[in-house]
Amino acid sequence: MTNTRTRAWRRSKARANSTRSISTKTKKWISEKNWKLMYTRSEKLGRARQLGMEYPKRTIRQVLDEELPLVD
Repeated sequence: MTNTRTRAWRRSKARANSTRSISTKTKKWISEKNWKLMYTRSEKLGRARQLGMEYPKRTIRQVLDEELPLVD
């Protein structure tokens, strides 16, 4: 029973697969893209600002109440 997986084989496989993983020196924290996984409100507000969307979502009623307040 011969073992064809030598040290050279392991090194070549490691070199071939090294592009898959990001080294810890160049690894940057990537913010969550799933809103459910974003924990804090500030993260959600920042992400909404980046995407150019309104957060928190406002209903039509809330928008109308702000634009046309009741006059006494």
